[in-house]
Amino acid sequence: MIDANDLRKGVIFEMDGNLFKVKDYHHNKTARGGATIRIKALNIRTGANIEKTFNSSERVKKIRLDYRKVEYLYNDDRFYYFMDNETFEQPAIGKDMVEDVAGFLKENLRVKLTFYGDEPLDIDLPTSVELEVTQADIAVRGDTATGVTKSVTCETGLKVQCPNFVDVGDVIKVDTRTGEYLTRV
Repeated sequence: MIDANDLRKGVIFEMDGNLFKVKDYHHNKTARGGATIRIKALNIRTGANIEKTFNSSERVKKIRLDYRKVEYLYNDDRFYYFMDNETFEQPAIGKDMVEDVAGFLKENLRVKLTFYGDEPLDIDLPTSVELEVTQADIAVRGDTATGVTKSVTCETGLKVQCPNFVDVGDVIKVDTRTGEYLTRV
């Protein structure tokens, strides 16, 4: 069991037989009353979002998680397929769990999967990925008075704002936490 005070963004816990991942966390302390912890969490199995308020003295059930390094292989209409680098098993993850990071997934990309028993729960990407630009807007000549950017589309379908000198065929490095352009490779 863990205290509600220990719930932070990214923590996974069990409540009422369901697994939840904390998306947002606020600690409120009133003058004479006790502290309350207000969280927004995602039900990992159903995809439903909840808001819950805990007293600081409440506790939730801690779960044991396993982590495995895997390599992204491919996706179809319903699942994203990965390969465990040690056992060569190929876990499949539903599209709803991966939709936030799907634009960063490129074949042979090594990521870390979080498992609860044999059930994959979460995906952890590297801090940056290198993607090839497949489509870029045309830069307007003389439009260089400020840090002007243009929209480009990468090989995975991800749209990124880049400087005007980035063109089709260039490989760019993108931050997976923010989705921002870092540099041209």
